[in-house]
Amino acid sequence: MTPLRALFPLIALCAAVASAGVSARAQEIRAVVSVDRFYELRDGALGWTGPANAHLYRQLLESVEGAAAHGLEPADYHLAALRAGDPDPDGLRLDRIATDAYLTLAAHLLSGRLNPVTVEPDWTAARRERDLAVYLHAALAQGAVRTSLDALGPMQPGYAALKQALSQYRAIADRGGWQPVDSGAVLRRGDTGPRVQQLRRRLRATGDVEGTEGSPDAFDAALDIAVRRFQRRANLEPDGIVGPATLAQLNVSVQGRIAQIRANMERWRWLPEDLGTRHIRVNIADYRLEARSGGEVERVHEVVVGQLFRKTPVFSGRMTYLVLNPWWETPPSLAVRDKLPAFRKNPEMVTALGFQVIDREGRTVDPATIDWSTVTARNFPFRIRQAPGPQNALGDVKFMFPNRHNVYLHDTPTRGLFAKTRRDFSSGCIRVKDPLRLAAWAAADTPGWDEARIEAVAAGNEETRVSLARPVQVHLLYWTVVPEDETGVRFLADIYERDGRLIEALDG
Repeated sequence: MTPLRALFPLIALCAAVASAGVSARAQEIRAVVSVDRFYELRDGALGWTGPANAHLYRQLLESVEGAAAHGLEPADYHLAALRAGDPDPDGLRLDRIATDAYLTLAAHLLSGRLNPVTVEPDWTAARRERDLAVYLHAALAQGAVRTSLDALGPMQPGYAALKQALSQYRAIADRGGWQPVDSGAVLRRGDTGPRVQQLRRRLRATGDVEGTEGSPDAFDAALDIAVRRFQRRANLEPDGIVGPATLAQLNVSVQGRIAQIRANMERWRWLPEDLGTRHIRVNIADYRLEARSGGEVERVHEVVVGQLFRKTPVFSGRMTYLVLNPWWETPPSLAVRDKLPAFRKNPEMVTALGFQVIDREGRTVDPATIDWSTVTARNFPFRIRQAPGPQNALGDVKFMFPNRHNVYLHDTPTRGLFAKTRRDFSSGCIRVKDPLRLAAWAAADTPGWDEARIEAVAAGNEETRVSLARPVQVHLLYWTVVPEDETGVRFLADIYERDGRLIEALDG
């Protein structure tokens, strides 16, 4: 093996190899520090060059070609240079390119191609880390290049489901994808005509309708079943009626779906390896909370999330306690933006809604003595807090996982909002349906706090803190493609319009 240190510095390391027909960019070393460290670990010995290492090189090439299965672009990992080989007799240049290909692909599989804060500024979840130079050194010694790279991708079932979906939709794209269904009147069972024929072709492309029985331009029972199946995949009401919302989803291109899947696979790669044996997972875009233990979903709750201009941030935290019958310490921004206009319009609302007014010295102020018409957002001198009770904004319980966003889970007095399909109505925190049952789940290991006692205390009006014997990890996430047992995956509305920015960054 050729000692690397004897050949430094390399001349024109990133220059074009004209005889191989490979561009300079294709040979640019990106993980310079890790590449150099890898060779230091090997005392300068090459890792990929020569007949004895041909099988390792072959595994690397196969892995780079297979990066597409993870939604990554093989060209980003020196694919052209690896395929072309290196005319240099010592193989030094190609060896470094191969090492850089492995380390760069390994890093992207391990923790994502992008730094999440560049597209999700609030991201705080711990990313997976590993000394990849040491990892590669061991993989070469064991002859396990491909399996070592495969082991770096997320092992979560959700990632595997998206990987399978990506393969399916790329196969559809290879067959020509699908043509849009023309706009027009609502379509339902019993209708006939050219648009019904277009609908049938569109659903046949995704395998929702099979066979050729019946008239192709008739909306029959089989097509009705196919439409309902598609609607479940598109996260729509499965009513079998092709109205504007269903038509819009039908006409999303296959390339659009592929890009959406790739974006969500990247989000999976940003997550830590261990989400917690018992953890809470909230998918903001799905208005859904899952309480999980040992890999199994034990509870599911509908949630209300932040409005478009008060988005719920994406981050992870550690729930350490919950509060029954909580006071609501109104954030200053909400006090001046939401409550002050209401108090100026009707001062009696302060008392009617159970608010307590506190001045800058910490003294309680009788709201009847305040001339609210003279109070403005600029000179707002008070802190306001709402007492426990039926109108309290936090309802019966709040779940605390301290974080810089001041975001938490809580009950709500406006429970009718859970009946709506789109539920982005909050000011950033997450409102939970049936929160006392979630409280009992969270406190399952906390002595003296079974569901019966939690409900008994919540029926009163005294604020009570429950410190959890075992903290619960909480992950507030944003996925617009999620696993679904019947249809493989569900495509969700991108309510915060985050997919486009992520897709553009992945393609950049």
